[in-house]
Amino acid sequence: MMKDIRIFGSLNCDLTIRAPYLPKAGETLKGSDFLINAGGKGANQAYACAKLGGDVSMAGCVGQDAFGEMLLQNLSSAGVDTRFIRKTGRSTGVAMITIIDGDNRIILDEGANACVSEEDVYALLDGAKEGDILLVQLENPLPVIQKALSLAKERGLFTVLNPAPAVKEAKVLVRDADLITPNRNELALLSGKEGLDEGIDELLERGASRVIVTLGGEGSYYADRETRFSVPAISAGKAIDTTAAGDTFCGALCVKLAEGATMKEAMRFASACSGIAVTRRGAQASVPTRPEAESLLAKF
Repeated sequence: MMKDIRIFGSLNCDLTIRAPYLPKAGETLKGSDFLINAGGKGANQAYACAKLGGDVSMAGCVGQDAFGEMLLQNLSSAGVDTRFIRKTGRSTGVAMITIIDGDNRIILDEGANACVSEEDVYALLDGAKEGDILLVQLENPLPVIQKALSLAKERGLFTVLNPAPAVKEAKVLVRDADLITPNRNELALLSGKEGLDEGIDELLERGASRVIVTLGGEGSYYADRETRFSVPAISAGKAIDTTAAGDTFCGALCVKLAEGATMKEAMRFASACSGIAVTRRGAQASVPTRPEAESLLAKF
């Protein structure tokens, strides 16, 4: 029986433009390929979960503006239950994304994402069953994220922490994570260690049950207190935009875990999904369909 996936997180409108380099102070630089796209780490992960076949509900906040309406409609179109997303007096969060040689430089205005509360946590988790999955990120106030993780843990949910964008203060969240999914930089910041295994050992020592480190083109690396293994990257072609690649990985991973797949099976599926996402522009617009991911996976 498939488990439900509950996502507590951020919703942003992404304003993306390509540029040859970052402009200097006072410089006006010609860009190209401007795009307005639904984003926010929480919303990206919720969209990916739903599009790939998960039963997903999301809690968060948007503004009473056109951006907020766009985000809600986009999530609903993918099958996300948006009943727990509140409209607030603050403007919808916005991410200004400059793409240079396929890599992102992002400036974020959190906007309504700062308005989430513990009441939103209780609403999202009301009726959740033991074994359901809670997935959180770090684009909302840390005390509320901590409440979400601790309450879900108390109720027997499987808690997944995607520590992005990483901040040192998020170290307190590690102990309530059944699974934590940092990239290499986030691992170093949270653990204070430079080495991969050393950083993982530190997170496990602090109470995390399982760690998956995403390594871009090198794939991903899993560790718990007894087992460690690598899963190679699965490429669908040249990477042109890494926006939401990590979010696609997390969403796909949770879908397969909700279906009862092994960790290695879930990581392979997530690698295929993110491998496709980086070949497309945009955040939620880059998430593949399940048949696309399974077709790619069958080749590896």
